[in-house]
Amino acid sequence: MVPDVMIKLAGQIAFVTGAASGIGRAIACRLAADGARVAVADLNIAGARDTEQQIRAAGGEAVAVPVDITQFDAVRAAVDRTRATLGPVSILVNNAGWDYIEPFMQNTPELWDKLIAINLRGPIHCCRAVLDDMVAAAGGKIVCISSDAARAGSSGEAVYAACKGGIISFSKTLARELARYKINVNVVCPGITDTALIKAVTEPEYGKKVIDAVVRTIPFRRMAQPEEIAAAVAFFVSPDADFITGQVLSVSGGLTMAG
Repeated sequence: MVPDVMIKLAGQIAFVTGAASGIGRAIACRLAADGARVAVADLNIAGARDTEQQIRAAGGEAVAVPVDITQFDAVRAAVDRTRATLGPVSILVNNAGWDYIEPFMQNTPELWDKLIAINLRGPIHCCRAVLDDMVAAAGGKIVCISSDAARAGSSGEAVYAACKGGIISFSKTLARELARYKINVNVVCPGITDTALIKAVTEPEYGKKVIDAVVRTIPFRRMAQPEEIAAAVAFFVSPDADFITGQVLSVSGGLTMAG
């Protein structure tokens, strides 16, 4: 007999951004294992195809979809492609993001623009692109990946934290507006997670010092694994969370303990 967890998302079409690696790959693989058909959406199409192959090798269904989330027309085209290949999107996971750790006074306007385009405008683009189908279906699940940097601040991440804080406010507002259509919108805030992005931002000495200092303040004294973030997302998009919307869940080993 197939375990119940394998069929929780049967018939669902998930669009996961930034799914070529790291947290996004873990989310895509977990949702596929739970029965969803997954659009593996990423600018890195080679990595997206690797994720697709991993899902198919495990018996799931997926398709790699190229997308630049900073361009609304590109997002709409990716959602259209997903609809034509798998069906209308019923689950959106806004995972794609980017960061660079540096004191604010050393930032350039070009860095601000890149951070805002990827971490704030990108998820806004994706939400708008999927909502017509979700409203027509009278249901859907949206999970936005924010960050504990948004909840507590983080040295060297001023604009990144601002974007992620904006994602929380945006998601709560959408949750209020979309409840009438039975669309749930929730937020997962990872703490420091063991991914290639973290390795990249710790290459500069300043970044390494910031990350090392934060890890020392985590009660569990370690980084999260991508699969631990994916587990929280899997809960929010499952039927178990049908009466939960507008909520923010930190998966950070106790780094923040907001009331």
